[in-house]
Amino acid sequence: MKTLVIVTHPSLETSVINKSWVEELKKHSEKYTIHELYKVYPNSNIDVEKEQTLIETHGNLVFQFPVYWFNCPPLLKKWMDDVLTYGWAYGSTGEKLKNRKVAFAVSAGIKKEDYSDNGRYQYTLEEVLVPFKTTALYCNADYRSFFAFYGAEYEPSASEVKKSAQDYFNFIENL
Repeated sequence: MKTLVIVTHPSLETSVINKSWVEELKKHSEKYTIHELYKVYPNSNIDVEKEQTLIETHGNLVFQFPVYWFNCPPLLKKWMDDVLTYGWAYGSTGEKLKNRKVAFAVSAGIKKEDYSDNGRYQYTLEEVLVPFKTTALYCNADYRSFFAFYGAEYEPSASEVKKSAQDYFNFIENL
């Protein structure tokens, strides 16, 4: 089954990192379905049944987004609230994510050293992303960690962008 990559970036066309990741995955369309939430739902009116069916017809699930205020973009939060329902994603009969490999791919504007115990924000990115890991575990998914690019707001070089896209592809291939 193909891997479903849920991309939630409000301005993907002007993104450097997330856009390069999507472009890399599109080279392998036989393996990946790229689902851009802001393109599909510009008014935030999520079709829950359509989204649940999309997940059910795919294998692995990857959530790709830039870190916003130490969280995800608002549309992804709404998507999770609307789509990951009791009886479908969790609860006594909610088994649609059970044992499904789930991973996260995030771009962080700030540098890696800022995400550390002694850094500017005093928390690692892994700690910041705990709610996403916990959500996956709560739904009995097979949480597979996260891939991150740090320093996106510092205008990475073309070689850094290319390497990041290749590393991201390898991360997803090895879920």
